[in-house]
Amino acid sequence: MKRVERLAARGDVKLWCESFGRREHEPVLLIAGANAPASMWPDALIAKLVEHGYRVMRYDHRDTGRSTTRDFDRAPYAINDLALDAIAVLDAYDVKRAHVVGLSMGGTIAQILAIDHAERLNSLTVMMTTALDVDFAAAYARAAHGADEAHGDLPGPDPAVVRRLNQMHAPGQSETEEIARRVAVWRALNGGKLVFDAEEFATREQSAIAHAGTRSPPVAHGRAQPVSVKRGAELRRVTSPTLVIQGGQDPLNPPPHGRRLADLIPTARFVELPKLGHALPSSILDEMAALLASHFDENAATPP
Repeated sequence: MKRVERLAARGDVKLWCESFGRREHEPVLLIAGANAPASMWPDALIAKLVEHGYRVMRYDHRDTGRSTTRDFDRAPYAINDLALDAIAVLDAYDVKRAHVVGLSMGGTIAQILAIDHAERLNSLTVMMTTALDVDFAAAYARAAHGADEAHGDLPGPDPAVVRRLNQMHAPGQSETEEIARRVAVWRALNGGKLVFDAEEFATREQSAIAHAGTRSPPVAHGRAQPVSVKRGAELRRVTSPTLVIQGGQDPLNPPPHGRRLADLIPTARFVELPKLGHALPSSILDEMAALLASHFDENAATPP
């Protein structure tokens, strides 16, 4: 695959990013979840999308990977800033419009883009996420204390998985121990229905550590100022063709979060993958790539 690496700039923040595929092909921007670098999107998924005829971009959020990392207390920011970072990546590749795909917190960012920067989207895909009018931060905090109710009748995150997520890097922990901790987190997020290959995720995390140059896990996004839940009402004016993908086994945003999000967006099509959790193991990538490529094809700016 042809690969082009860049540093996108937004003010004094530099965002490491890379694109795959031919420049003339229709672009796709992948937005990772909280505290996740670009590599959260598996190479195999990107290769499949490139084979389908798309140019695929991914990037390290600020405070992850090779992007700018700073003391959050000295340089605080909001989730809205992360949305503007995504626009900076598009600008770095001179991309006017793209198919935008967001996972988890990336889905929150993608919703903001669909509201505030609709002119930059050919289509929107959000997966393993919840609507802007759900206070996920509060639900997560409650789950950390053993509660599982998030927003009215919507279930909250699985407290056991949240506790696993909160077991962060311990001082003096070796790289082997840190990789084992991360793999245990991914196993919990995977949900139990899809085949989980521990060696596959260990290799991914080993590469992520080498890429970042540190085994200390990113944690800053949990402190970023959340999006006001009042913005959820604005989803009713989203015009971008939208695909909402719900993981039937998602322990952080379980059903019916995806269905409710799709009901708020007039242009949305809803798909639930019954075995999908909150991860992208190799066992789901063929199905995921086909689903994404079909959505892009149906909403192509130019014939695919």
